[in-house]
Amino acid sequence: MRLLTSLFRPNYAQKISILATLPLVMAVTAIAVLVAYQSRALAEREIDALETQLLEAKKAELRNYVTQARNGFYFIYGSAQPDDQLAKDQVSQILSAMIYGTDGFFFVYDYDGTNLVSPRQTDMINRNWAGLSDSAGTPVVDEFIRLARQGAGWHTFMWPKPSTGEEAQMVAYVTGFQSWRWAVGTGVFIDDVLASVAAARAEVEARVQRTFIYIGAIALGALLVVFLSGMMLNIRERRLADAKLKELTQRVFDAQEEERGRVARELHDGISQILVGVRYALDNARRRLARGDDKGAQNPLDKGIDNLGTAISEVRRISRDLRPAVLDDLGLGPALKALTDDFCERTGIETEFTTVVFRNRLDQNSKIALYRIAQEALTNIERHAEATHVSMDLRGHKNGATMRIEDNGRGIRTDSGHSGSGLGLRNMQERIEQLDGGLRILSSRGPQSGTVIEARLPLSHLLPPEEELQTKRKVNS
Repeated sequence: MRLLTSLFRPNYAQKISILATLPLVMAVTAIAVLVAYQSRALAEREIDALETQLLEAKKAELRNYVTQARNGFYFIYGSAQPDDQLAKDQVSQILSAMIYGTDGFFFVYDYDGTNLVSPRQTDMINRNWAGLSDSAGTPVVDEFIRLARQGAGWHTFMWPKPSTGEEAQMVAYVTGFQSWRWAVGTGVFIDDVLASVAAARAEVEARVQRTFIYIGAIALGALLVVFLSGMMLNIRERRLADAKLKELTQRVFDAQEEERGRVARELHDGISQILVGVRYALDNARRRLARGDDKGAQNPLDKGIDNLGTAISEVRRISRDLRPAVLDDLGLGPALKALTDDFCERTGIETEFTTVVFRNRLDQNSKIALYRIAQEALTNIERHAEATHVSMDLRGHKNGATMRIEDNGRGIRTDSGHSGSGLGLRNMQERIEQLDGGLRILSSRGPQSGTVIEARLPLSHLLPPEEELQTKRKVNS
């Protein structure tokens, strides 16, 4: 059951292969069907034309036989009376002698259906064959008589060949001797014509089959090319994906180590030093108290309390940098305002924050991404820009939300000595791309040239008011 499920649930590469090969298979199938149909239709027209041509040649031959025979005895028939038996016998003898080929002969029936002449099948002479039909039920003698009464005509039927006794299709031409009430005619077997037509049809089928084989071979070759190309692309893309995954994993590790190093430095250089000062102050106060110098212990105790307050502030700052509580409690706008105020106080760089109220309806991932981008941008400005003024603007609009950060510093430097800035910009780019947004960076080199970083999020990351309230309740709870 799992095997069937896996077969009917193709992976991404299999889907791409199906999408690539299915139109090709459908196109080749359509071409094959169209070619076969056109080939058969054209061949059928050619075969019909060939059959008609051969039959017309046979009919012309029969007409010539009858005309020659009639010219041969017309001097007898033309001057004879309707009851001139001698003339009838003479004409019968002439027609009996007019045989040709292996199966060609003349036949005569009177209008009552009695056979008068049949040189190759003499057992039929002087017998009445009215109502005679062939094996397919086609009337024979009655049709001869009907055509003779009308003057002349053609008739096709099945008849045993005198040479073999086997039944074959015959085409006969019949004319009427009205004064004697005779149906005189001759026929030719067209099995050779039918054999030629059958051979032509077999050749057409063979050509169509060969065409199908050629098209199938071409399609198979094309499918193999597509399959091999897809496999090569799949292998190449998989290798690239593996390389990118390894690179991304390494960058995650580097980012983690960098963050750990930053926290470790802040703990060691900030809180650790402050706590050491607190310890010395408390130790000094303890020694003074042990000597009974209560007034002298007051100053170290006050200094230790002040240092503890500073340590608490540092802990809160580090905690805020790792995960600002104001972002969850009040939203992105107040969190960015607090971030810029702290940046201004810490660095002395004039910082301006503006926003347009849009009900703060960004989802949680978007808030975190924009906040981290703002953090990274301010960090880069502090380390590399040498700016004196920074402005940050956050606003929502009909297409989504946009955060713009601008400084008047030295611009982005791309030399190897400032790789940290490049890593920060790449982190910004990846964060915004994960949310289907866009990051635009405008910068020029030189003093007081400045840099503009603009992050845009699509409208899909803005929550309706109902979902916004539910999100806030979940966060607060």
